[in-house]
Amino acid sequence: MAVTDEAIEKIKGMIVSGALRPGDRLPKESELAAELGLSRNSLREAVRALSLIRILDVRQGDGTYVTSLDPQLLLEALSFVVDFHRDDTVLEFLAVRRILEPAATAMAAFRISEQQLDALSAQLEALGEEPSVEELVAADLEFHRGIVGIAGNSVLCSLLDGLSGPTTRARIWRGLTQEDAVGRTLREHRAILAALRDRDAEAARSWATVHIASVEQWLRSTL
Repeated sequence: MAVTDEAIEKIKGMIVSGALRPGDRLPKESELAAELGLSRNSLREAVRALSLIRILDVRQGDGTYVTSLDPQLLLEALSFVVDFHRDDTVLEFLAVRRILEPAATAMAAFRISEQQLDALSAQLEALGEEPSVEELVAADLEFHRGIVGIAGNSVLCSLLDGLSGPTTRARIWRGLTQEDAVGRTLREHRAILAALRDRDAEAARSWATVHIASVEQWLRSTL
């Protein structure tokens, strides 16, 4: 194991064991290096690496702290990686969405309030029957983000939010080239909303699967 990797593992071990908790300030560099049996240089490199993935927060003139370790914060590193995807991996992102998002939609059926249902319904109504493709895709992202948020799992919400970006261009492309893509998307949104209003988790799961799979199938046939 490389020296820097060993240093990262030791700091991670302190966090996992509870020796360092969210919001805690790390000991001085010289003290922590001696405690962990590391050189100050390898410790410095480990701190730099852990700060890049939002485990640690280096505050100039103040010290280094453990972050809140909030899932959304930690999963920002995933978004960074996702931004460098290749076009030929979009199908893989869609496949992961097809696995995860229907489960989140089913979870939302048990938790969604009447006020939240009305807000989603108003959002669909405001879009009208003939939105532009760009308006539809933007509304589509908000519609699904809202439902996943209602599911109440911050890790799942952050994962799906990070995965939605790479599929945006494919959704716009489909809207511009596939006949009735806009109308089909609107109908599927309404079907998902109706299932949520009925508190029918399995119907919500099924419609979410159909909705995502339709984009995936179109892209697969196009490629």
